[in-house]
Amino acid sequence: MTASAVQVADTARYPLSEPGSPAWREIVSRTRAELWETGCSVLADFIRPELRDVLRQEGAKIAPEAYAKVERVNAYNIAIDTPLPEDHPGRTIMERGNAFVARDRIPSNAIIQQLYTSPQFQRFVADCFELPALHELADPLSGLVLNVIEPGRSHPWHFDTNEYTVSMLTQEAADGGVFEYCPNIRSETAENLDDVRAVLAGEGDHLIRRLTLRPGDLQLFRGRFALHRVSSVQGAVARHSAIFAYSERPGVIGSPERTRQLFGRVLPEHVASVAVRGDQLLD
Repeated sequence: MTASAVQVADTARYPLSEPGSPAWREIVSRTRAELWETGCSVLADFIRPELRDVLRQEGAKIAPEAYAKVERVNAYNIAIDTPLPEDHPGRTIMERGNAFVARDRIPSNAIIQQLYTSPQFQRFVADCFELPALHELADPLSGLVLNVIEPGRSHPWHFDTNEYTVSMLTQEAADGGVFEYCPNIRSETAENLDDVRAVLAGEGDHLIRRLTLRPGDLQLFRGRFALHRVSSVQGAVARHSAIFAYSERPGVIGSPERTRQLFGRVLPEHVASVAVRGDQLLD
């Protein structure tokens, strides 16, 4: 049975159907303050308790669909042979061992798909980000994905293509798999290469924050401006998380290079697209 955001969210805590209500304003105000301070806010227990195991099961069922090729990447997810100055952090090459289930492999009635496309959910998230509206990515593969990190693998340091990232842990790793990020390490007008270089070299621990997330927690994040990663997963259980990618502008489609890295395939939409960005940052 198809569910709505109101049916799957814990509306006693998060009143998605009551925009502008005192409870709505209190949550939005708190979330905005956290986003201003650190670029990240976690809304704990967003999914109804009785549905959290369904959330896990749905993710586990589609996890085998993930494109799992280990790639050599840089933090900007541009081609690793891109001509760059000798000391540019984009010349630091890392191994990306996580895998993505593309949106076209996620059932339309899955909890994460219902949330991603819900106007109520989108309005709530937009309000938290202080925006009049948010748009689903026009990209048929990367708008909504399940990020799968198997034991022994990690998701290395990177920046997001989209400004506004929303994610939800659906299955917790047995050990490891910690979300780490560097709040506002760059801006729309400044790459701040020195700090990025320091983090990639293991010398920027003072710039790093770490989060403990639980299945069903909703994470709002300005991932285009915060360098971030998921540390190596340990134990016998993989880490699964849904990534809901939105943009302030309609029509955002990933580049062919990045799409090929993430999904092992490129569709005609990627080849024909012209990147829609609101800044001049490297990626």
